[in-house]
Amino acid sequence: MHLVLFFIFGGLCVAGALNLLLQRHPINSALSLIVVMTSLAVLYLLLGAEFLAAAQVIVYSGAIMVLFTFVIMLLNAGREEKTHGSKAAYIVGFPGAAAILGVLAYIFLKQSGNLGSAKLGEYLVTTSDLSRVLFRDLLLPFEVTSVLILIAILGAVALARKGHE
Repeated sequence: MHLVLFFIFGGLCVAGALNLLLQRHPINSALSLIVVMTSLAVLYLLLGAEFLAAAQVIVYSGAIMVLFTFVIMLLNAGREEKTHGSKAAYIVGFPGAAAILGVLAYIFLKQSGNLGSAKLGEYLVTTSDLSRVLFRDLLLPFEVTSVLILIAILGAVALARKGHE
């Protein structure tokens, strides 16, 4: 059953990511990103990481994507104009991507017998341990990150405002 759910939500995640790239309207891209984030939360649940799945839904699928869609709607972004891109990107990009895929395939095929196995550690982290570290030891970086995200959104709105001098 886990394997079937993995393939369903993994395929949904890949389809949402491809739809994100192929959409021309920014609001549709943001909605596709919500599908990707929610599918990732289900994959985290299948791995037994309940806290990570809940954080994925609450933080990313909920708060961050609502902010993204709000900013897109506030800026009234229309359809994207299709450009042909630069020739340098085509000349360097496709051979570079093929070289990277070739190197990765070579490494995986060469090491296919020596990959080893993964096992759980001796100490399992509980949600209370994780929350103690996050909200006691790492509280300042956690809050600074939220302030930086707010500043970035305000900067984007200020830069894209129509009629500013």
